[in-house]
Amino acid sequence: MLLHLIGLTAPLFLLVLLGFALSHFGWPRSASDALTRFVFSVAVPTLLFRLMSDFSRLPRVDARLLIAYFGGCLIVYVIGRLLGAWLFRMDGASQSVFAMGGIFSNNVLLGIPLAKVTLGEASMPAVSLVLVFNSLILWTLVSVSVEWARHRDLSLPGLARTARGVVTNPVVASILAGTAFGFLNMPLPGVLDRTLAMVGDAAVPLSLIALGMGLAEFGVRAQWRESAAVAALKLLAQPLAVFALARILALPPLETAAVVMLAALPVGANVYLMSRQFGVLSSAVASSIVLTTALAAATMPLTLSVVGIGR
Repeated sequence: MLLHLIGLTAPLFLLVLLGFALSHFGWPRSASDALTRFVFSVAVPTLLFRLMSDFSRLPRVDARLLIAYFGGCLIVYVIGRLLGAWLFRMDGASQSVFAMGGIFSNNVLLGIPLAKVTLGEASMPAVSLVLVFNSLILWTLVSVSVEWARHRDLSLPGLARTARGVVTNPVVASILAGTAFGFLNMPLPGVLDRTLAMVGDAAVPLSLIALGMGLAEFGVRAQWRESAAVAALKLLAQPLAVFALARILALPPLETAAVVMLAALPVGANVYLMSRQFGVLSSAVASSIVLTTALAAATMPLTLSVVGIGR
């Protein structure tokens, strides 16, 4: 697994390095802002709409699998919020993004190929379910959390402002629209599907280039304490919380292996997009993505060995 993980992560680091070099050698801050805005407002929503449009054709949902994975996410998210408030004196929006760093995995670039290598094709239905619900649940969670932190108004107009802020978020809107289209059980027209695929395929590499540009802007060592705390939540607390719930729920061994492996992955680049969109913790999140991606080569095999998972 170690050599395969290194092989999978090498292109990620090269894309981050490309963004770092572009920014370091002359591209202005406005280029980074424009790229981040395009990825958040166009590329990622396109990717998620297309993903959610297949929602009705997913395998039958095993509630235990979703409860184990996202229950573990919720536990660690609450811990992250409390840690951000108590240890780092963060405001509500910063706490939300900080805690999201501890639970949002790099499922697409690393999770899918690693599941195929370590667990085989039989694990892919479980991985697919987590991947789809990951977008639906976690993007919505952080959006609601940030909007509520900024408004905190229980009046009807206040709740309406919070709801409007959530559903007008391009990512959340694309997830809801894609899900609604998926329930129509209609395929996307071929030309439209190929166009969306081309735009969506650009989301991940452009996110990593934007991350590299952010690192050049903020510095790798900035907010290192927050980065280290995110790494501890992501690489240690989340897989252990998911494993504990999977055992309590008597989740079958293969599904347990799949959800724990996904939980043990490094922080996904989407958290950096969240930090830029909400204007908080961009430096800490950027550093934590690089840090957890580097550390995962050692922590993932160790975590899976400790919980007794592996082939």
